[in-house]
Amino acid sequence: MPKSKRARVVHLTKVDKKGKELTIKVFANVRECLDQYQHCFVFSVDNMRNTYLKDVRNELSDSRLFFGKTKVMAKALGTTPEDEYQPSTHRLSKFLVGDVGLLFTNREPTAISEYFSNLAKTDFARAGTPATRSFTVPAGIVYSMGGEIDPEQDVPMAHSLEPELRKLNMPTSLTKGKITLENPYTVCKEGGVLDSRQTRLLKLFGVATAEFTVKLLA
Repeated sequence: MPKSKRARVVHLTKVDKKGKELTIKVFANVRECLDQYQHCFVFSVDNMRNTYLKDVRNELSDSRLFFGKTKVMAKALGTTPEDEYQPSTHRLSKFLVGDVGLLFTNREPTAISEYFSNLAKTDFARAGTPATRSFTVPAGIVYSMGGEIDPEQDVPMAHSLEPELRKLNMPTSLTKGKITLENPYTVCKEGGVLDSRQTRLLKLFGVATAEFTVKLLA
């Protein structure tokens, strides 16, 4: 009688005791979910934010999400036809690279696809990520939204922020108690990699350019 695939011994990467316990737990939980749920998806995340991923977990509370530990998840699925846990699960393991995770669910695939296609959360960009747009503050009085809306609908930026703007290399000055710029100032250009100074300026002006999205890969 041939050996059951489920009885096969799989050796996990050597880690410290605490890490090993977590690794074993993730491995066991993934295989348990393969037994319990009808569908398994691999998903990727753009502009990862723990808060938003937690919202996804809450929305899909009848399902199970795993994020991170991609090598462990791949081993749990199996990476070849010989060591796969269930038929064809090894085909998913090749997608487990980068900011990706596994979703186990009994919901219809069309419902899951529709949910993620409509999911988008805007947040402030982080240093080290490319700018998705250009942003330039006009010359003259500096407004709180940096020219993003009509000045009549905006208010001048608080004068107490002027020292911080100068520390962030923005050539501002105080004129009659209002922050001003002699020339337009470009904070970032589309495609350029943002540094911590630029992301701070974007946040001060309320310019959120990062979008948290989830895509189904397989």
